[in-house]
Amino acid sequence: MIVDGLQFAFPDIARQLRRLFDERAKGLNVTRPQWRALIQLARHEGCNQGTLADLLEVEPITLCRMVDRLEEGGLLERRSDPQDRRAWRLYLLPKARPLLMELHRIGEDLFEDAMHGISIQEQEKLLAMLDQIRENLARCDADRMDNG
Repeated sequence: MIVDGLQFAFPDIARQLRRLFDERAKGLNVTRPQWRALIQLARHEGCNQGTLADLLEVEPITLCRMVDRLEEGGLLERRSDPQDRRAWRLYLLPKARPLLMELHRIGEDLFEDAMHGISIQEQEKLLAMLDQIRENLARCDADRMDNG
């Protein structure tokens, strides 16, 4: 049955992408979760740690340790929040920008390899189908919240 194949294809592909990305980025001394944090921070620079934890869907204590490591690596800095003395705002340091560009390049190259032999039109169709799946699941999630 097709569902059985699809049911395992998504996690298998995700696992392969993670493993290959980690392999290709090994020499950059940054983990994939740290990369995700840096990307979100680049998009939401100046946010506090709680907001970044929500964006990454991780517990605040997990993020705190990650931010500690990124700060030690000279990739970001904490600045005190002028409106809340207990909070810290997060900002990228100049060293992070070239690293983000290199990680982005690695990700693009990996997806180019993954899409080998698939035409642009097929890729666009695949993206549209994946967007539809995402919408379907979001609707299921919303229905569950409304009924639960």
